[in-house]
Amino acid sequence: MAQLRQQYDAIKARGAEVLIVGPEKPEAFRRHWEAQQLPFIGLPDPDHRVARLYGQQVRVLKLGRMPAMVVIDRLGRVHYRHHGESMKDIPPVEDVLAVLDTLQQAAE
Repeated sequence: MAQLRQQYDAIKARGAEVLIVGPEKPEAFRRHWEAQQLPFIGLPDPDHRVARLYGQQVRVLKLGRMPAMVVIDRLGRVHYRHHGESMKDIPPVEDVLAVLDTLQQAAE
């Protein structure tokens, strides 16, 4: 999330928003969000409903949900999808910014 925080202004400048979906229950999720002072939207998903919709993997032996990143346009179409194989397998934000640039150019 540190990369997303650092590049949040660049993401917003491209007309996009960041939504983080986490496995915690609402109260624990809220406490974490406030403690970290995260600028983007957070959604607790303790029942894994959203995670299942987008194919996010849960691997108990690897500490739970694997990282996943999905870029979805305003019409609900998926334009980019990355499913991590480990907790450290997170795509560079530059990849996401490139996808957003492509979407902006296509809209012009």
